[in-house]
Amino acid sequence: MAFRSQELYKKIAKKVGEGSVPKEVMESVKRSLPNNKLVMGRAKRGIYAGRHIQFGNKVSEDGGNKSRRTWKPNVQEKRLFSYIHDRHIRVKVTTHALRCIDKAGGIDEYLLNTPYHKMQTEMGLFWKAKIEKMYEELGNMDVCFFSPEEEAKIKKGFEELKLAKKEARREARRASAKQKQTEGAIASDEQTSEAKQIEEGATSG
Repeated sequence: MAFRSQELYKKIAKKVGEGSVPKEVMESVKRSLPNNKLVMGRAKRGIYAGRHIQFGNKVSEDGGNKSRRTWKPNVQEKRLFSYIHDRHIRVKVTTHALRCIDKAGGIDEYLLNTPYHKMQTEMGLFWKAKIEKMYEELGNMDVCFFSPEEEAKIKKGFEELKLAKKEARREARRASAKQKQTEGAIASDEQTSEAKQIEEGATSG
């Protein structure tokens, strides 16, 4: 077990209380923890899918001189849609992780199908556990079905609400246009009255 996995296991055992949990459960937790030795610091704040910083040599063309260099993963900040949350999740992912998510069919399916010991980061473990819990709660919910007549009524109600909103927006636009016209007319009347006063003053002078 790598040092990082040992530290994660200690944190979990401290929070849960190792004596209050059966030994078999703690063994399964130990098997679920990622067992890789090196993880980038910023990889803990995103989904990297095993892509981390790499080290090697830069070789000059003339003399073949070697100098140390690094290759950093291609990290992008994306908004991925989660069906269980019904909203977009802003997360930092590598391009390799994006391809894995597309292949799985979405961020929810990727997190559900990826084993715990392959998540490698605390953020990935947290999102996986959260989505699994939400899907479990969704599976325990009671589902009711509507008859075709009730579905038609609900659909008609939504269409009427949509038309009412559209009509309200039209009325608001008309009211704002009328208000602008009245303001423009008042301003033009004031300008004409000022111009008449100036003309009268000039003639009297």
